[in-house]
Amino acid sequence: MEVYLVGGAVRDRLLGRPVGERDWVVVGSTPEELERRGFRPVGREFPVFLHPESHEEYALARLERKVASGYRGFETAFSPDVTLEDDLARRDLTINAMAEGASGDLIDPYGGQRDLEARLLRHVSAAFVEDPVRILRVARFAARFATLGFRVAPETLLLMRDMVTSGEVAALVPERVWQETGRALGEPRPEVFFEVLRACDALRVIYPEIDALFGVPQPARWHPEIDTGRHTLLALRAAADARASVRVRFAVLTHDLGKALTPRDRWPSHPGHERSGVALLHGLCDRLRVPNEYRELAVLVTRHHGVAHRAFDLRASTILELLTRCDAFRRPQRFAEFLEACAADARGRAGREQDVYPQGSYLLQALEQAAAVTLDGPEREGLTGAAIGALLRRKRLAVLEELRATARRSDPAD
Repeated sequence: MEVYLVGGAVRDRLLGRPVGERDWVVVGSTPEELERRGFRPVGREFPVFLHPESHEEYALARLERKVASGYRGFETAFSPDVTLEDDLARRDLTINAMAEGASGDLIDPYGGQRDLEARLLRHVSAAFVEDPVRILRVARFAARFATLGFRVAPETLLLMRDMVTSGEVAALVPERVWQETGRALGEPRPEVFFEVLRACDALRVIYPEIDALFGVPQPARWHPEIDTGRHTLLALRAAADARASVRVRFAVLTHDLGKALTPRDRWPSHPGHERSGVALLHGLCDRLRVPNEYRELAVLVTRHHGVAHRAFDLRASTILELLTRCDAFRRPQRFAEFLEACAADARGRAGREQDVYPQGSYLLQALEQAAAVTLDGPEREGLTGAAIGALLRRKRLAVLEELRATARRSDPAD
């Protein structure tokens, strides 16, 4: 029985990055032997065990054979005869197909160290095309390592295009698409994930609502980059640069979906795109089973980002309506995330990446002051519930009118 450290831990050590989870491959053993040694089985589709002390994952070396379409269409075989090289050969990228022995020696049968040095994401073998999830994984690794200068190898990108053409990508299940997307959105350069998917034509299949934004123009006065798809990715990068949460990044990604529905004779203007985008967003979230917390924030940003951009031009009643529609008094943290997404949208324009977004602080101040309004006992005396609400509204409007009168105006962002 031989044990090897494999995959990401080896890759990240060679890159000088912090090593997170460690995965191990066991060669020359059986499930029965591991259980006798105190390992606890946890794998359902193939033998994976938790170490009795470290609780790290140990998997028996295995082979895989494609027997059906989709990422679940594999038959797995394991035995003491499966070698380490056999196990590494089934992995997606060469940089993930390296191992370390007990003495720390590097086992690199497929040139992973060479590709690390060349900053290339290259497939291990032609078997890459058998698993459509690998398209998502390659795009995600591109988003993770873009700041280090990594790019997808041309021959790997060609294989990814072939997988799209063959229809293999259509077999992806929604849960896995969202799992990989959620992880990609959390990477340092999440926009690269979508750039890679578009480069291999997978974006058209997986995210048609986003793919449709490319080629749709916007007014150059507000959007020097012109193209709506490019603006979307610039805004997503701005959200990542601001270290926004994944929820905010998803809201930024989907905030302009409605612009794809604008008739060509109305270009480059997009009247009503906020409202029309909500239906597209719901369709996307339904299809991929996006969690409600992501959907709810994204709907607010899609529907109301244009209003937030015009904050300094709004009447007090409109500001109060925005706060109410966003449920800001009960969920102030979500409203703050809403404004983070609006700020990323404003900065997601060519040459405007460093712009300040005073609308955000202004609307947060409006929320703070309006939320501080209270009614004391004498004011409530003799009033019904509806009358109490009307009086509270009048007092909040008075506070917002005073704030509006003293606020410094700012140019709109959209």
